[in-house]
Amino acid sequence: MQEKISLNNSFFRFWRHLGPHRRHQFILLLVLMIVASFAEVVSIGTVIPFLGALTNPEIIFSNQMMQPFINYLGINTPSQVVVPLTLVFCFFALLSGVIRLILLKFSNHFSFATGADLSLSIYKKTLYQPYKVHISRNTSEIINGISSKSNSIIYNVILPSLTIISSSIMLIAILSALVYVNPLVCLAASASFGFIYIVIAKVTKNQKIKNSHIIADKSSKIIKSLQEGLGGIRDVLIDGCQKVYLDNFRQADLSLRQAQARNQFVAQSPRYLMESLGMVLIAVLAFYLFNQKDGLSGAIPVLGIIALGAQRLLPVMQQAYTAWSSIQGSYRSLEDILDLLDQPMPIHYADAKQSRLKFSNNVALKQVNFRYASQKGDVISDVNISIGKGERVGIIGVTGSGKSTLVDILMGLLEPTSGLMSVDDKVINNENVRAWQKHIAHVPQSIFLADTTIAQNIALGFEEKDIDLERVRMCAEKAQLNEVISNLPEGYGTVVGERGVRLSGGQRQRIAIARAFYKDADVLVFDEATSALDNQTENSVMQAIEGFGREVTVIIIAHRLTTLKKCSKIIELVSGKIVKIGAYKDITNQT
Repeated sequence: MQEKISLNNSFFRFWRHLGPHRRHQFILLLVLMIVASFAEVVSIGTVIPFLGALTNPEIIFSNQMMQPFINYLGINTPSQVVVPLTLVFCFFALLSGVIRLILLKFSNHFSFATGADLSLSIYKKTLYQPYKVHISRNTSEIINGISSKSNSIIYNVILPSLTIISSSIMLIAILSALVYVNPLVCLAASASFGFIYIVIAKVTKNQKIKNSHIIADKSSKIIKSLQEGLGGIRDVLIDGCQKVYLDNFRQADLSLRQAQARNQFVAQSPRYLMESLGMVLIAVLAFYLFNQKDGLSGAIPVLGIIALGAQRLLPVMQQAYTAWSSIQGSYRSLEDILDLLDQPMPIHYADAKQSRLKFSNNVALKQVNFRYASQKGDVISDVNISIGKGERVGIIGVTGSGKSTLVDILMGLLEPTSGLMSVDDKVINNENVRAWQKHIAHVPQSIFLADTTIAQNIALGFEEKDIDLERVRMCAEKAQLNEVISNLPEGYGTVVGERGVRLSGGQRQRIAIARAFYKDADVLVFDEATSALDNQTENSVMQAIEGFGREVTVIIIAHRLTTLKKCSKIIELVSGKIVKIGAYKDITNQT
């Protein structure tokens, strides 16, 4: 009962994520399902007069209800009834098939279009999540949710849900027609078959739910194994540890396939039992009708419609059961998708054109402490600093001293656990953090490069048609990249490869520096951004940064003190606390 409530709640949550357009499409699909069911009933209903005309045309010819049609068609003998009734039967049979094809087409279109909407919505909501959310989760889970699980929802939830609705409408229509022909036989047969399906569904429910958890968990582990194995391929090849990754992949993939196979068997196995029982039912019914007063002539029309009804009824019941089994088998994946869809959007999302926050004087941290959710102690403790507009500020400290975390707070990526950050005495919060970030260009130590051209990597985030190539060249020259690019056969059109694999570490860092210049930001943040550069190139880059004048504020994290020669202020961190603040000469004299 609890599982049923949870599944109903999941469908309600799912419905809330459908846009108005998709909801209207769903209502039109319901109408089309009703039309298809009506056409199916009509096609079944034409069996009685058709078979009656074949076995005893006199009965049809003398039927009072048929007289208007007989007179209209100018039929004079009973044998002439067969041809028009054959044509009518064929017409409605074809019409029913055509309508079901149309229903199939629109059901598939609706399902895959809805799947596309959900994937985009998950990706959008994920990209807009705060940085603290991203660093607390594994990207393989997100990638799996957007690609594999959302695709699974199309085949195992959306399409099956439409199948259940369509099958239910079809069942009601077909049963209504069969009840009209022979109520006792129809109700007895449908109740027996329905009871068997319900019993099977109850018995196998727990197994399908268990399999759904295995499928959801192992599909994420497969993505994780692929990401780690291929992402670290250099180390994998050097260390010869392919077997470790293959074993991890095999274990997850095999468990996934076995769970899918079990679900598939449970979903399809009742069909064979029902087909056998259906044949037995028709044989018993034939024996019963044969011994009635009308004998064979009275039995054939009734047997024909019962047989045709069963031929339609059993597949519809099997489709509904298979669809329900599919939904139960994907319950965990559906919950994971809904959790991703329920991610809250930030306040600033609605204000995409939010202008830059005024920054004329300084950015300050006051009594700032920060700790990650997964850790007990503070990473940053009691930090009080003020960085003036146009200052060159260096940050030094050993690995793990909190340098990158401090910079993340200054960039508005992390919100202080306590204390506050202000810009020109205006406190930074969720409402205005995006306006502050529009001032900032960040060059990290670990450079991200897209598998595209150098020009597009420098102007990352801009549409290709909007890229100013002249400005790209100017920024590349400031980053000491012009000589490197001029020696490439395709120049700025050279594709850098996945994660910039075709470039050296220094070249990748210079592209990232050129990217920061291209953004035209007035706050430049360099997080170990020159660590892969030789001294001469680093000096040239620093001179280019100095050339921006005092309108640009520069914050640099560096291990080499020489990188910070031009800094007006150097901050030294030890275990998350500021131990020294001074000019370059003061710091070098003390260390």
